[in-house]
This record gives sequence, C-alpha cells and structure tokens, in this order.
Amino acid sequence: MRRSTFSVGFILLAGAMAFGQQSTAPSTDVSQDRKDIRHDRQDLRGDRADRKADVRDVRKDQKDINKDRRDLNKDRADRNKDQRDINHDKAQLALDDKKYGVNSAQAGADRKDLHADRVDRNKDQKDINHDRKDLNKDRVDRNADQRDINHDKKDLSKDRKDRNQKQRDINKDKRDLHKDRKDLRHDKRGH
Repeated sequence: MRRSTFSVGFILLAGAMAFGQQSTAPSTDVSQDRKDIRHDRQDLRGDRADRKADVRDVRKDQKDINKDRRDLNKDRADRNKDQRDINHDKAQLALDDKKYGVNSAQAGADRKDLHADRVDRNKDQKDINHDRKDLNKDRVDRNADQRDINHDKKDLSKDRKDRNQKQRDINKDKRDLHKDRKDLRHDKRGH
C-alpha cells in the first residue's frame, strides 16, 4: 500500500511541476500574441491608408483620362473641319483654274486659303498626337495604381488572417490555462 501511495504522490508532484512550468508559458504566449495583434492592427491601418491613397490616385488618373479623351475628340473635330475646308478650297481652286486660268488672282487667293487650311489641319493633327500620348500615359498610371490597390488588398487580407489566427491562439491559450488551473485545483483537493 505504501508503494502505491508513493507512486500516486510522485505522479501528482510531477503533474504539479509540469503544470507549474506550463502555467507561465501560456501567459507569455498571450502577451506576445497581444503584441503581435497590436502590430498587425498597425499594419492594417497602414495598408488601409495605402489603399485609400491608391484609390484617390486611380480616380485622379481616370479624371485625367476623361479630360484627355474630350481634348482628343475636340482636336479630331477641328481636324475634320479643317479637312472639309481643304476639300472645299481644292474644289474652289479647280473651278477658278478652269474659269480664270492657273495664274489668275482668284486662283492665287484660293491657293493661299488652301495653304492656311493645311497648316491648321497639321496643327490639329499634332494636337491629336499629343493628346493620344497623354491618354496612354494616364492609362498606364491608372493601371499601375490599380495594381497597387490589388496588392494592398492582398496585404490587408493576409494581415487580417494573421490577426485572427493570433486571436484564436490567445483564446485557446486562455481556455487551456483555465482548464489547467481547474485540473490543478481538482488535483489539490485529492479527487
């Protein structure tokens, strides 16, 4: 009988020692997990701020794109009007050449108008080319900002997962600690 009492006492002592070693570990895990959660929350705040800035950039870039489209359409309309003027002046020049001759004052005036219309058309074409470049640049900027937004969303999702996992770990550690204390009290009573 003494041997069994001795072995039961030894088991209780070993269990208490093991619990004594474990009882400090969960508390440090909980405090470390809380620090990690605070850090994750700071990361989340930073990621949200980054995403908001990127969204603002995308909106600004979209406004620039819309403005450049309007400019491009206006320049195309101007070029088309100038081309109609050129076509009209060519027709008028051909009529004046037939009617008054190639070297007449009427034909000279028509040639002068034709030259001015061509200069205007060429200027409008240059504006169109410039607006196309602006439009393409704005689209590239918008797409880069959209990629940044998508990256920030992934970061936010990852940070949320980390924070939630750490919170689950804290909750599990609390449950385990409560259970271990309950078991220790139960063992101290001798049941």
